[in-house]
Amino acid sequence: MATIFSKIINGEIPCYKVAENNDFIAFLDIQPLAKGHVLVIPKIEIDYIFDIEDDLLGKMMIFSKEVAHKIKLAFPCQKVGVTVIGLEVPHAHIHLIPINSLSDMNFSSPKLNLDSDELFSIAERISEQ
Repeated sequence: MATIFSKIINGEIPCYKVAENNDFIAFLDIQPLAKGHVLVIPKIEIDYIFDIEDDLLGKMMIFSKEVAHKIKLAFPCQKVGVTVIGLEVPHAHIHLIPINSLSDMNFSSPKLNLDSDELFSIAERISEQ
């Protein structure tokens, strides 16, 4: 059964894309902890990040690094935090979140409720970097 992320990759479900190459896609989390919260996923459906073949996992981190640089330019912050949880969707993914304190990455915190116009604007702001 295809995951929601596979449906995004296949164009069956729209997303707010910020970057893409042959192996990965990066798009906004629609329930973000902060403006600029991005998910990076491989285009192949793998549940557990540590089941990804080594070379591809390395490429995923390099792709994430490039996206994090764009996020930091679009949303000035101390750092772009990196988190892998892997329980929410059975498709490996990396969270990239602009942060200024450790509490900015607390996944128990209330999520932002942004409308589609604002999400579109945020995605555009990141992708233009």
